[in-house]
Order: sequence, then C-alpha cells, then structure tokens
Amino acid sequence: MAKLHRLLFLLAALYAGLLPVSAGAANLTVGQPAPPLLLHTLDGQQIATNDLVGNVVIVTFWATWCGPCHEELPLLSDYAAAHAQRGLKVLAFSLDGPDALAEVRAMAGKLSFPVGLLGSAWAGGYGRIWRVPVSFVIGRDGRLVDNGWDDHEPSWTVRRLEQIVTPLLPVKD
Repeated sequence: MAKLHRLLFLLAALYAGLLPVSAGAANLTVGQPAPPLLLHTLDGQQIATNDLVGNVVIVTFWATWCGPCHEELPLLSDYAAAHAQRGLKVLAFSLDGPDALAEVRAMAGKLSFPVGLLGSAWAGGYGRIWRVPVSFVIGRDGRLVDNGWDDHEPSWTVRRLEQIVTPLLPVKD
C-alpha cells in the first residue's frame, strides 16, 4: 500500500510541475533516423512521416492558446506554399483538446499544410511536448536535420527557415 501511495504522490507532483521532466527525447539525435509520427488530419486522413521519405519534412507542434504560434504559423504556411514544388512538406500537430476543435479548424483553414490534434502531450520518440511552438526538420533521407529541443529561439523566422530548411531543398530551375 505504501508503494501505491508513493506512486500516486510522484504522479501528482509530476502533474503539478513539482518534479523536473526531461525536455526532449533522450535518443533524438541529429543525423539519426527521425522517429516516426502519424498525423490524423482534421479532414480524416492519415499522413505518416515514414511515407514522406524523399521530401523535406517540418513537424511542428502548436496550440491555439500559444501567442508565438499565431505569429509563426502564417509565416510557416507562406514558406511551405512557396516551396511545396521543391519537396517541402509540413505536418502540424495541435496540442489543443477536442473542446477547442472549432478554434483549431479556424486556424487550420488559413494554413497551406495539414493539421491534426496530437491527442496527448506525448509525441512518440519526440518526447513530451512541454513547450510550443517547437518544430523538427527531417531530411529527404528520413534523418533528423534539426532538433527543436536544441533550438534556443524555437519560433520559425524567415532567417531560420532560410538557414535550416532552404539548403535542403533543390534549386529552382
């Protein structure tokens, strides 16, 4: 019985933010294969990162209540639309719950890429998503190119996109 009480106490402390939680996934390493993710889009489709090998993929996590996300998403949408013909794909995972679906749909309707609800704070090999926005870049070979947990300025800017993503895209003819 004491073990159960200790477990419940630890879980409550973790939930309340009193215990530290690892910021990212321990085995998430640039140059290694990117962990697979499956986006269940708002329109009922499923898109797996493993099925996008051959493209450059940005996986981004956001929420309707995140101020920086409201600035970042339109910029990322414009960049994605401008570079789609060069093999760029963006998958956007909202951390919002089903109760905010109308707000998520409203924001998603303005974006050039698919959006879905993450469903929980855990994103497989990417770890617990504890801050937003946070993004990860996967190269054409399926390997992680940019680990969002390591980014000191996690929001996308034109400069960051040009530095990190543009070099991965083929030159336009």
